[in-house]
Amino acid sequence: MFLLIKLNLNKMKKTITITLLIILAIIGLIWWGSKNQKAPVQSTGEQSALTTSESVYNFGTISMKDGNVTKNFTITNPTDKDILLSSVSTSCMCTNAFIISPDGTKKGPFGMSGHGYLPPANETIKARGTSNLEVVYDPNAHGPAGVGFIDRFITLVDENGKDISIEIKATVTP
Repeated sequence: MFLLIKLNLNKMKKTITITLLIILAIIGLIWWGSKNQKAPVQSTGEQSALTTSESVYNFGTISMKDGNVTKNFTITNPTDKDILLSSVSTSCMCTNAFIISPDGTKKGPFGMSGHGYLPPANETIKARGTSNLEVVYDPNAHGPAGVGFIDRFITLVDENGKDISIEIKATVTP
């Protein structure tokens, strides 16, 4: 009987030791992963030197049954210095944005901040150069209740926290 109790205690000690090692390994991985992440650059509310082909675009009346609608905007750097675009975010999860660099490389999707992983933009717009911003709106994202007028924003923030905002509008029908 005493031998059986001793064996059970040894088994329990081994289980506790393994459990503690697993917990410590998980904590270590979380710490290691978070250590290498940079916090996104926050907007200062100041206007970026970047300009856009249009700051407001109205899709007009769109139907849910026709699916997503897309609009491309040209982002221009009119200065004589390169500007690093740090982040791109949208005001709603129904809207996504993609950066298309001059060589055709597509980055994204960039969506609503705080709702899942939002990758850093890290796109340099060369002095006097351009990049394109593809904006995709999904009229079905809000379900049947999502009919009517919509007004969404896409915000681009440069490395100095200065931003530029693009607005899209539409009237959604079933």
